Amino acid sequence: MGRLAPLPVPVPAAKVAPAAGLSRPLFSREFKSAFGQTPHAYLLTRRLERAAALLRQTDRQVLDICLSVGLRSLGSFTTSFTRTYGMPPTAYRESFPPASQMALVPGCIVR
Repeated sequence: MGRLAPLPVPVPAAKVAPAAGLSRPLFSREFKSAFGQTPHAYLLTRRLERAAALLRQTDRQVLDICLSVGLRSLGSFTTSFTRTYGMPPTAYRESFPPASQMALVPGCIVR
């Protein structure tokens, strides 16, 4: 499996809003109107999606995944992940085949 690229460093809404010519509250309202989520919730959703992919496709430690998707607290990550996916990260990982079984091995190596 190919490696997932790290998420870009987020730009706070406070910096994006002026660039868009909007106040922060108006930017947040317009963003929510367009995407159905606040900027913060949208970013968290993308981070959790990336974490879920890493849990399925790699054997990296949960803390390493948490930090690599841009979150700073393992406790908050576990709480948010459980709320979104209905189970903690370790249980989510265990519900899929081990990453080592998904490794693509060229036929010449298998022979």
